Amino acid sequence: MKPLKGKVALVTGGSRGAGRGIAVELGKAGATVYVTGRSIKGNSTNDWPGTIDDTVSQIEASDGTGIAIRCDHTNDSETKSVVNRIRKEQGRLDILVNNVWGAHDLGIEAKQFWDLPLKHWDTMFTAGVRAQLATNHYAIPLLRENKQALIVHTTFWDENKYIGHFYYDLAKNALIRMAYGLSVELKKDNIAVLAVSPGFMRTELVLKHHHTDEEHWQQSDELTKTETPYYIGRGIKALASDPNVMEKSGQVLKVGDLAKEYQFTDIDGRFIPPYIL
Repeated sequence: MKPLKGKVALVTGGSRGAGRGIAVELGKAGATVYVTGRSIKGNSTNDWPGTIDDTVSQIEASDGTGIAIRCDHTNDSETKSVVNRIRKEQGRLDILVNNVWGAHDLGIEAKQFWDLPLKHWDTMFTAGVRAQLATNHYAIPLLRENKQALIVHTTFWDENKYIGHFYYDLAKNALIRMAYGLSVELKKDNIAVLAVSPGFMRTELVLKHHHTDEEHWQQSDELTKTETPYYIGRGIKALASDPNVMEKSGQVLKVGDLAKEYQFTDIDGRFIPPYIL
């Protein structure tokens, strides 16, 4: 059963991590998935594992349809070109997942605000918050042509707790507020806008940092409560398949709560509860 058959999705920042997990799960559910990112075959950003071509290959291996488009979402003309191509090739866009995030380029240092370089603003706001805002700007006119559509912002949220890194906390909360504001403006268009917060994910970069891989992560005590990026992918797939998703518009939702509501598990069969700082 493919509940998203006939739907068209755009997942930004889909070379690895949450973006890859989301794109793969949407593709398995039947959606035609456009995957954007900077990393392409033979030229991966910072030589990190994963490219948009790898993600599309994984979608196709699950009998899905994926289309890779190299895009730096800090470049508005490239973002606009992606949406124009989707309009030309598909004539519609049903699901937009704003996942692009530039903070990995600099890393997240465990320092207080006044000791952090101002460069964090560029990686988290220019290459994160603004990149997602610009994607919305160009994609919303196409989304509004549907009778119903969905926009998701991936973020991190744990009620009103301070995340512990000034720029990261500020940027992630800005994404939540962006989703809420758009939910108000797009309510009359029947477009649900949500922020979705995963837990501690075992992304390719997290595994690399801990000098392990997906086959051996259980040997690390620090990774015992982690989840795969496919967990958030399954959560967003469930939301995209829910005909009553408009009832949730404007909310920030934790993946663990979605797993409980929609009755899904991670790919290893585990239910991972909502992440708590």
